[in-house]
Amino acid sequence: MTVSPFDHPLLSGLLGDEEATRHFSVEADIAAMLTFERALAEAEAECGVIPHDTEAIVKALASFRPDTAKLRAGVARDGVVVPELVRQIRAAVGDPHGEFVHLGATSQDVVDTSLVLRLGRAIDHIGLLLGENIVRLTGLAEEFGGRALMGMTRMQPAIPITAADRIASWRAPLERHQQRLKEQSGRLLVVQFGGAAGTLDKLGDKAPAVRGALAARLGLGDAPQWHGQRDALAEFAGWLSLVTGSLGKFGQDVALMAQAGTDIRLSGGGGSSAMPHKQNPVKAETLVALARFNATQLAGMHQALVHEQERSGAAWTLEWLILPQMVVATAAALKLAAELVGQIESLGR
Repeated sequence: MTVSPFDHPLLSGLLGDEEATRHFSVEADIAAMLTFERALAEAEAECGVIPHDTEAIVKALASFRPDTAKLRAGVARDGVVVPELVRQIRAAVGDPHGEFVHLGATSQDVVDTSLVLRLGRAIDHIGLLLGENIVRLTGLAEEFGGRALMGMTRMQPAIPITAADRIASWRAPLERHQQRLKEQSGRLLVVQFGGAAGTLDKLGDKAPAVRGALAARLGLGDAPQWHGQRDALAEFAGWLSLVTGSLGKFGQDVALMAQAGTDIRLSGGGGSSAMPHKQNPVKAETLVALARFNATQLAGMHQALVHEQERSGAAWTLEWLILPQMVVATAAALKLAAELVGQIESLGR
């Protein structure tokens, strides 16, 4: 057992998703932070804040490889990686251009924009997985939808329904989640750029132009700084929990039908070391566990809304502990759900 099961060398075979995890690696984080610094220099040159010749900065960043041991020590000292990272970048750029690196920005601008850039890529991946599940459930309905099932209310037999009725309860929420994600993305995938206390004071009347140029170069929306306003991240965390919750309902239904043994037939169930005759609905059970995991983590993301004044160290750190795991849990659940649909050999009678 490691601190996180999502990248555990063994448990990640069930709970992990390599593509989602990759976006939270140190390599991806540093690459996104360097992308921010390069785009900032180019935007400030474009707006006349620094000399137009940014070639030295761009060239240095293209070949820059940070000293990660010093970065780790810097985090322990400063609570954030950016001061040491910027020091190393400025040394690599050298005089006279080094002083123009990171001009007008603060550490939170770099860290939050790096997060948003990487969330955008993770969302693309999750969106594809979500679409795949909808397609697979649609195919399941086409194959078995006309068959009969006994409707169950409060865990007791109710009245006859069709398999299509139950499949619709699995698919329809996922279709709504697709629409919710489209609506949320415009609020979430925006640049963070506010400077020391959110006012971009060092850039004067050129601040809005620089922020707009920076956002455009990064492919993000242009929005006022949100250092202490974390509602978009909390809203996204809520979306993640909604997705895994809906998949958990699917998993729970499948596990209950498999327990009865007459309404569903699955291929490739998990084996037992003590009872060789068993085929355990492992994927279905895991969907339930991941749903409960994300629901539990959501409370922490709502706690992280409480940012005191213009910046919080405590609430900010809490986000780092929680959000990446929620993203990976959601990607893993979507992957497992699609595989579980593919294991359904028969549904209904």
